[in-house]
Amino acid sequence: MIGILFFFYVAIGAALGFGLHSYAGFSIPVSTALGAVTTAILGQFHLLVAHVTKIGDADDRIQQLEKTQSAARERLEMIEARTESVESTLKHELTERRDALVTEMRQLEGLIDRLSRNFENRLSESSSADVRPQEDAVLRSVKDALQDGRVDLHLQPIVSLPQRRVAFYEGFTRLRRPDGSLILPAEFLDAARRASLMGVIDNMLLFRCVQIVRRLSERDRRVGVFCNISTHSLTDQHFFPQFLDFMRDNRDLSGALIFEIPADRFENRSRELRASMEKLTALGFRFSIDHASDLAIDLPRLQDAGVRFVKMKGDDLIDQLRNPSGPRPVSNVQRRIQGEEVSAVCSRFGVTLVAEKIEEEVSVVEILEYQIPYGQGHVFGAPKPIKSSLMEETAPPADFMAKLSAFG
Repeated sequence: MIGILFFFYVAIGAALGFGLHSYAGFSIPVSTALGAVTTAILGQFHLLVAHVTKIGDADDRIQQLEKTQSAARERLEMIEARTESVESTLKHELTERRDALVTEMRQLEGLIDRLSRNFENRLSESSSADVRPQEDAVLRSVKDALQDGRVDLHLQPIVSLPQRRVAFYEGFTRLRRPDGSLILPAEFLDAARRASLMGVIDNMLLFRCVQIVRRLSERDRRVGVFCNISTHSLTDQHFFPQFLDFMRDNRDLSGALIFEIPADRFENRSRELRASMEKLTALGFRFSIDHASDLAIDLPRLQDAGVRFVKMKGDDLIDQLRNPSGPRPVSNVQRRIQGEEVSAVCSRFGVTLVAEKIEEEVSVVEILEYQIPYGQGHVFGAPKPIKSSLMEETAPPADFMAKLSAFG
């Protein structure tokens, strides 16, 4: 580009010299000199303009660099401010968590001490209780298992349908003999009730369920746990006040811990049981009723009682939904509810149906036809004991177990 302009300036100088010689009568030397001077002047003027332009571009670049540096400095200051804020917030949160943990541990120690004293009284009372002779051996096994801490927690998944994603677990108490064999609930429940030991067993289950829920929440897993609790424990004048204190201290788990009681006990609940459920509901906890015999459930009544889940055996549920004249929930719907509408009508009252004891895949297909949102049974997973490491982490503290082992 510069070469072209040079030739252009030379051409202008030559043309000027030629014009001066031809039309102005200047001599050739003078015309040539004037043309050369003109060419030189144009070249100098071009160089001057180019230099000025470069200086302007340099100024613009310098200004741009200054702006970039200023923006970078502002971003750096902002990052430093945010870092200081995050550091301050983190220190504050760590302090709060540490203080909360210390407070919780102190409350837990006090509760454990009260529970252990109550447990001592129960064992001493049960030793003189009237039990049938054939229950003596079972009762001794139950007492030994409780004293030795051979109380395990088994969890069975409750899955969302049709995804089959684990949404909840149901916790089951399993007692072990010294040889490792299980004492099944069918063997020990009746004897434990007669000996007034259900509160102790429920306490063991509740303690571990609470710890499991806390472990799940720490891993950011939005999975709840159904905790079976006997209606005897909920109406026990010695056990329930301590139970309520424990749940009040752990009310932050109200969204993930669901208490489960049998349907027949709920239908025939006493004034004491109703009052106990109302106190737990006031803390935000929810209830589930299992082993429902039919779908003739009173939805407004369940809603008022804080019942959010109703479990029914899968095969029975399918038979009643399939039957056009089968039992239907009591609701504000004035017409006859079709089987495909039952689940949706229950949801209007905040009640969710769970098909339990599903053992075959064909039952899963039939359940899906009626939009039942949750399923439970061996086809999705059998109850399994929690890992031994987790069993140790969720076990009652050593001083509590030491107190229990002193009786016998």
